[in-house]
Amino acid sequence: MSEYDTGTFGEFWAPYYDDIFEEAAFEVGLLREFAGDPPRALELAIGSGRVALPLSQAGVEVTGIDISDEMISLLRAKPGGEAIEVIVGDFADVGVDETFPLVYLPFNTLFALMTQERQVECFHNVGEALEPGGRFVLDTFVPDLRRFDHNNTRMGVSSISSNEAHAYEVSIHDPLTQKVVSHQVRRLEDGSTVVLPVTVRYAWPSEMDLMARLAGLQLEHRWAWYDKRAYTEKAGQHVSVYRKPSQ
Repeated sequence: MSEYDTGTFGEFWAPYYDDIFEEAAFEVGLLREFAGDPPRALELAIGSGRVALPLSQAGVEVTGIDISDEMISLLRAKPGGEAIEVIVGDFADVGVDETFPLVYLPFNTLFALMTQERQVECFHNVGEALEPGGRFVLDTFVPDLRRFDHNNTRMGVSSISSNEAHAYEVSIHDPLTQKVVSHQVRRLEDGSTVVLPVTVRYAWPSEMDLMARLAGLQLEHRWAWYDKRAYTEKAGQHVSVYRKPSQ
């Protein structure tokens, strides 16, 4: 399987991203809770600001990192987008000169890093960017290998939002590297059809906990979603909160 260049995500997705994914105001309450006083936060892979903008409107000073000029342009074009500081670079490097009470990485984006080593580096760099007592909050899907057939492939309906808008997924799974290479075939509301690539290197929650420990972070909470619903064996996603010790 070929490596996935995270810098190309915006090139393919930017023209459709905000039409497909709505502003994520549901995350604001939990993130605001961990943003400190005065409230400040660093978002990794800030993209079009679907989380950063409502969080900023809730009174949190948000700094972002993103490598895609196209996605940053989407953010800048929105009300309040010009006021958010954005550092252009690879989010895994966490290239900031200050520390924060909160660093967050939403929407499965950790899995855009194509090797375990790179994911470990991201956790380490987050640890360096956190204040003592600060938190790293991220959400990802919980891998479900039942989605794939005996050939490690999947063809199926990804979503149906209306008679006009729906998506199909074609995927190949490599269990040795924990990578899934997918193409989403999306029919949009205007009747047009686009093919959008998505490649991920998934990690199990226990694997992420070990990455955190290697970075000097401790698992503080794990929920099934931002409303703090209980995380169980049936959960399809998780929101995990890692804390940097105060001393």
